Amino acid sequence: MKLIARRAIYFVVGLIIWIFGAWPFTDGKIDIQMFVAGVIAALIVAFLFHDILPREHHVFVSPVRMFWLLVYIPVFFYYIIKANFDVVYRALHPKMPISPGIVKIKTNLKTDSAVTALANSITLTPGTLTVDLTDDGFLYVHWINVKSDDIDQATKHIAQKFEWFIARIFE
Repeated sequence: MKLIARRAIYFVVGLIIWIFGAWPFTDGKIDIQMFVAGVIAALIVAFLFHDILPREHHVFVSPVRMFWLLVYIPVFFYYIIKANFDVVYRALHPKMPISPGIVKIKTNLKTDSAVTALANSITLTPGTLTVDLTDDGFLYVHWINVKSDDIDQATKHIAQKFEWFIARIFE
């Protein structure tokens, strides 16, 4: 029963992502072919890949977690926009004030889903790229302008702004 519920949750989540990504609505009507393609794609993902998807599927049905996800999305976009301006400034500045390097940061997140979300959030933010993840909770991040080699300071600058929200969503 648990496997069926898990697949059903992944099917619904996959279909919602498909609908928002493809947006099969034109002139107040739904494009049936696009919708059916979304249903088929969501079924394939739910039935073939349920083993590699996160086991923490309860995240998708908790209203509190969904609330924090909805709060996190604009915060995340704020940091993306802020980082974009910072990268543009550095690229257009005549002296190109960058100090690239790889820093080690520590995460307190415990679940695989949470750590993956943190690594993706860091990577999607311009100027940073998650390079590696260790089993003991450390991430190696390429940073366009290294402000500190200290693990705690680097964690504060790079990950702390995301970690608080991600912990409420995934843990």
